[in-house]
Amino acid sequence: MSQTPSPKPAQNVLGQRLDFCCSSPRTGFYRDGFCNTGPQDFGNHTVCAQVTEEFLAYTKQLGNDLSTPVPAYQFPGLKPGDRWCLCASRWQEAMSAGVAPPIVLAATHERVLETIPLEILQEYALDSGT
Repeated sequence: MSQTPSPKPAQNVLGQRLDFCCSSPRTGFYRDGFCNTGPQDFGNHTVCAQVTEEFLAYTKQLGNDLSTPVPAYQFPGLKPGDRWCLCASRWQEAMSAGVAPPIVLAATHERVLETIPLEILQEYALDSGT
């Protein structure tokens, strides 16, 4: 009888086990507090960021209002200092616009490396990256 191998635990951009991003508010594509991703996550919600006032205003201007509560989805709205799993492409757009929020490398999924080089992520890191 053969056994199916268990899936490899999610890895962060440092090649280690993916750390928890945030539980209040509950973040992640799967709302499990981790910046996990999978085939259904077309937005690639893999960057664990600590949002800033500038970023929230920027993303709202682009049509993605993360600061206004949406009770129907049990979403309290984000405020500066909250952590949230952002789409890699939106974070990259914010970086180009000069408003990218700082990130937590240990809680940022390795899949983001398909879009953004580690060296750039390290420039915005809240944690040491080692």
